[in-house]
Amino acid sequence: MTTLFARKALLANGWQQDVRLTVEAGRIVAISMACELEDEDTPAGIVIPGLCNAHSHAFQRALAGHTEYRGPAEKDNFWTWRQLMYQLAARIDIEALENIARQLYVEMVSSGYTTVVEFHYLHRQPGGGELTSAMLKALIRAANDAGIRLTYVPILYERGGFDGKPLSPEQQRFALSLDEFTDHYQQATTLLKSPHSLAIGAHSLRAVSAESLARIAEIATADNVPLHIHIAEQQREVDECMGAYHARPVYWLLDNFELNSQWCLVHATHMDDEELERVAKSGAVVCLCPSTEANLGDGLFRLQPFLQNEGRIAIGSDSHVTVNPFEELRWLEYGQRLASQERNVAAIRMRNTGRSLYERAASGGAIAAGDPSGGRLEVGARAELIVLDDHSPMLVGHEADSLLDALVFSGFTLPIDRVMVDGNWQVVDGKHTGIEMAAQKFAETIGRLNWYEMAAP
Repeated sequence: MTTLFARKALLANGWQQDVRLTVEAGRIVAISMACELEDEDTPAGIVIPGLCNAHSHAFQRALAGHTEYRGPAEKDNFWTWRQLMYQLAARIDIEALENIARQLYVEMVSSGYTTVVEFHYLHRQPGGGELTSAMLKALIRAANDAGIRLTYVPILYERGGFDGKPLSPEQQRFALSLDEFTDHYQQATTLLKSPHSLAIGAHSLRAVSAESLARIAEIATADNVPLHIHIAEQQREVDECMGAYHARPVYWLLDNFELNSQWCLVHATHMDDEELERVAKSGAVVCLCPSTEANLGDGLFRLQPFLQNEGRIAIGSDSHVTVNPFEELRWLEYGQRLASQERNVAAIRMRNTGRSLYERAASGGAIAAGDPSGGRLEVGARAELIVLDDHSPMLVGHEADSLLDALVFSGFTLPIDRVMVDGNWQVVDGKHTGIEMAAQKFAETIGRLNWYEMAAP
């Protein structure tokens, strides 16, 4: 059993002073207020809930910084970036995935992510071969080493476009038949042990047939697990869907499936007014990845009307050009300000923008990870929390109303003192307990892959 004494804590019912949280077996079992520090307590300045990184392609951490040059076509976009991503993916074996994911997950925990939703489609070894669970096991080992809670999302990827064309040679290692996919999903249920969990997903409408998506939705409903899908990320996808299905992607999805809180729509960047309103009212979570969406030039999600319709959001670092939840939230808001020429766009029915963004992302991320009661500090909740250094210059002069505003919008070094996941301290005195080993293995792997020299112009 562990007890924390917080000068301030953001509980489910708001900010409270002098709070004792009692943690046992990975859960918060008691909360007391107006307390005094006792000898057995761990002093904790400011305590807030941990965040879920609701969309991750772990192997792409090795891509960060290696695509920032103009290609020979003199026009770069998502589709030219994707070719470079495929070159990296072709070299990711079991050892590489484990070492890259470990480094990434250590970085996530160190910055305040306590759960990661891994959207995974590297099911086979480089060069193809038989489907095995080896890549999943590598992700589990990496998550265990980093101390992050993993929600594994196996992804079906069965065709190269809306027209049903076959997968390209670069995409072949992502390929599974529907039977292979459901077998792998069932095997994953036996491999994932607490605190980890399982979801299910389809890569996109262009990569999965309507019939297969219906089968995935049946499984999600029967097993009560989240269903994740990329959708409407690029305008080209919208145009191709219009040509094939005579409807916009999100509109088609809404008309053919019963969307609810089990669905997580990743990006959903290009939605019209009707799509925005209908998705918001369905209860589905939209996972926004502002740093990746900006890096790829995808476009801007229209946040204000979505929130005005009670829409749910989560955040993800996706391709991991940055691994900082506060930066994701900052740029989510800043993009809206640039587009609307207004300020404090996300402060819908709340006074403070930072708190509005943080609490919405915490709640939506927990739902996307299959933990609808998560994202809050309350009795019975998972003990996933962040301890902030209340002596940090970033937080000096801030009280309850503006603490999260400072965290999201100050942009200085994060004042994270400790991070707890599943009741265990993974970051102590601002340092992850496994940082040295993770960095060493990551460096060795990047040197062995040497893919970026092959991809450079």
